[in-house]
Amino acid sequence: MPRALIFGANGFVGGYLAHELAVHGYEVCGTDVAGDARCAGLSGYLPCDVTDADAVLRVVSEFAPDAVVNLAAVSSVGLSWKIPQKTVEVNVNGAVNVLEAARKMPDPPKVLLVGSSEEYAPSERPLRETDPVDATNPYGISKVAQERFAEVYAERYGLRVYRTRSFNHTGPGQSDAFVIPSWCRQVAEIERSGRPGVLKVGNVDVRRDFSDVRDVARAYRMILESDYAGEVFNVGSGTAYPLREIAETICGFSSQRVEIEVEPALLRPSDNPVICCDRVKLRTLVGWEPSHLLKKTIYSIFKYEVSD
Repeated sequence: MPRALIFGANGFVGGYLAHELAVHGYEVCGTDVAGDARCAGLSGYLPCDVTDADAVLRVVSEFAPDAVVNLAAVSSVGLSWKIPQKTVEVNVNGAVNVLEAARKMPDPPKVLLVGSSEEYAPSERPLRETDPVDATNPYGISKVAQERFAEVYAERYGLRVYRTRSFNHTGPGQSDAFVIPSWCRQVAEIERSGRPGVLKVGNVDVRRDFSDVRDVARAYRMILESDYAGEVFNVGSGTAYPLREIAETICGFSSQRVEIEVEPALLRPSDNPVICCDRVKLRTLVGWEPSHLLKKTIYSIFKYEVSD
């Protein structure tokens, strides 16, 4: 049975990926900064700060995995503007620590590093892996640097490194630091109040590519199991959804009247008008297709927030 180790296992994607790997025959171990595992289904867990190189090496040595997935990250664009130094420390230094630990193993594991659509230069059309990279926010810049280190470790040490540029993904349990859970939580609070209310939003005049987190977890497993180490894969639905329509959909889930109001404090210093994935490469080489409808995913988040 192959063994997989997930850094950032207690995060939003960690539980979904652990489940995806476990049901496909993996023994799944995890690590995160917390002392206890919050992710179900792990066969082993050790606390570890990904920015501590010695701790990362100890964890990888202890579990001796066949595959390592690094989900540990400052993963919010908005938050990255507030803590740019910490974003670089976790996203870049942390990734280098994982790569270093992997290459020091007697039998180096595969490594999957998760990047972002925020790495790309703005484009009105669906983004391909061959398109220019020119990040415009601290989060995207950190992921560009991570990706370059991955290339260096693959070239210099022969490490089998898989890279993604993942587009937005969502599902129940995601932090309300992200747009869809934030809106679902606000509208859920209005629903529970039994009175009309206001949904506070940022820039809704943009379009974004959203996927269900379960589809993304499946993509990560399929990429790891492929023969395409060294490649970078977009992971996204291939559809750019207008945020205004998503907000209106969420408001429609409530039995109460909900007005949409732009909150200036929620506007970002810069915002690409359209971010959409070209998923041809992932479909052609790996055979992945999304299987969950976004409206159903959003409704599941709303119901989760209503019952919370």
